[in-house]
Amino acid sequence: MGILQVQNVNKSFGGLKALNNVNLDIEEGSVHAIIGPNGAGKSTLLNCFVGRLRPDTGTVKFNGRSLLGLSPHEINQVGVARVFQTPEIFSDLTLLENVMIPALAVRDGAFRINGWGRVDAQADIRERAEAMLADVGLADKLTDHSGNLSRGDKRRLELAMCLVQSPKLVLLDEPTAGMSRADTNNTIDLLARMSEQHGVTKIIIEHDMHVVFSLAKRITVFAQGHPIVEGTPEQIKGDPKVKEAYLGGAQV
Repeated sequence: MGILQVQNVNKSFGGLKALNNVNLDIEEGSVHAIIGPNGAGKSTLLNCFVGRLRPDTGTVKFNGRSLLGLSPHEINQVGVARVFQTPEIFSDLTLLENVMIPALAVRDGAFRINGWGRVDAQADIRERAEAMLADVGLADKLTDHSGNLSRGDKRRLELAMCLVQSPKLVLLDEPTAGMSRADTNNTIDLLARMSEQHGVTKIIIEHDMHVVFSLAKRITVFAQGHPIVEGTPEQIKGDPKVKEAYLGGAQV
């Protein structure tokens, strides 16, 4: 039994069937990629995982607990975190303050801004945030304003904000979108290292096959709202259904 179990999930928008009888079983500690063409239902599925959408039918269970009916905040509190396609950071705050906010929210359910517009935190929270920023390679930018970062460093900051919450499952929606090849490779290295050090289960939605095959141990291919094949990277590379549905017959 996996850490995330999805059974018979369906979701429609009017006459459009966005998800059609989806079943998934995500192994704890794994890096599992979900790929497919635009409009295949990938982001809709992630939104069902984090409470932004509710399936019409079916079940979504995390560690045996149903996520249906929980708010995004409640789902985050039980150990599910999401990294968005466009980094979601507080541009007017420093890197250190950005990471202290989710650390405070997890512990207290809220964070505090003092009269000077700065984030208040006890010493242990500050130390934890500093350690996490060092972990993602941003120790030299603690007091920099996050709005001035490169896209690659904004992604590093968002990963630090995610991991400081000690999640059990991280959902990454196109984590390298819009990056240069150098930043993409750096992000691949960072995500691989984070998997080794933190042991967090990861689900990645990604169009860049270099990223998918570099990180994922298991891949599910979606087409028209339904998984058409699942397997290892080697199995996916050679599957004719993948070439037809996702790559138009081209070599993976």
